[in-house]
Amino acid sequence: MYKGAVVAAVVPAYKEERMISRVIDTMPAYVDHIVIVDDCSPDGTSDVVRASTDPRVTLIRHEVNQGVGGAIITAHRKAMALGADVNVVMAGDAQMDPAYLPGLLDRVTEDGYGFAKANRFYSPESFKGMPAHRVFGNIALSFLTKMASGYWNLFDPQNGYTAIRTEVLERVPLDRVATRYSFENDLLIHLNILQVPAVDVPIPAIYGDEVSSIRLSKVVPELIGRLWSGFWSRVWYRYVLWSFSPIALLGFLGLLLFVFGVGVSVWMVFQIAASVVATAATVMLAALPLMIGTQLLVSALQLDIQATPSTPTYPPFTSATS
Repeated sequence: MYKGAVVAAVVPAYKEERMISRVIDTMPAYVDHIVIVDDCSPDGTSDVVRASTDPRVTLIRHEVNQGVGGAIITAHRKAMALGADVNVVMAGDAQMDPAYLPGLLDRVTEDGYGFAKANRFYSPESFKGMPAHRVFGNIALSFLTKMASGYWNLFDPQNGYTAIRTEVLERVPLDRVATRYSFENDLLIHLNILQVPAVDVPIPAIYGDEVSSIRLSKVVPELIGRLWSGFWSRVWYRYVLWSFSPIALLGFLGLLLFVFGVGVSVWMVFQIAASVVATAATVMLAALPLMIGTQLLVSALQLDIQATPSTPTYPPFTSATS
């Protein structure tokens, strides 16, 4: 146990025959369960796990590949069935240093957060040596995830080194969370809808000699689509269905005016191209909706930032019944 909480490490593994034994051997003693999900690996990943003598290890093998998110969801469900109070995700390639695990666990066991995640980019020096296109990609993806999830206080959304309370997981509709590479982003959206307080924990990245198998041409469109649908789902549940918030009113009205202003502006450009002189009234018909719509959208954005679930609300396990 860790400070009164039963801890389970959930480990998604795909073609990790070479590294999975290191993950098991370096798992801290305070971790009560190690749930490893072999996501239909074509190598000997499962054989290596079965050879382990660590009594904490539970192995599940998918007969059909479900993606990293699908493996994590399976492991979460098993860990909850084993009675875990807190689940932490550890990669099967040993790139998540267990020495930093207490930093994550302290946030959810003592500090009152329901979810904690690692952040590799906690200082300007964190980007040192990274190609410019990757820096831009990480910043752009983080901003899009902030917008979609509503967690404006979080960065590095693709970092899967996370800790989450079981009582939070029990509220998440796991069968509706993305099962591929957009799992982390989609989970944040679901957590925000439930208004779960979340926090970033600065943890340095560990990079080995593994070659990424991610195909950006497939992953990026899927991720963008998930963020787009997730944004509207979050707005619907948090600001319309459960409580018609001023955020929804300002946002929808601002969007309507902005789109109207853009439409009139485009029409006016075609008129000018056809040698029709634009009158002052026509110009104002385009400019005013654009200006007012932009202001309303900015106001909605400011309110959404203020509504970020970041205030700790959960009691520490040391004073609660596990």
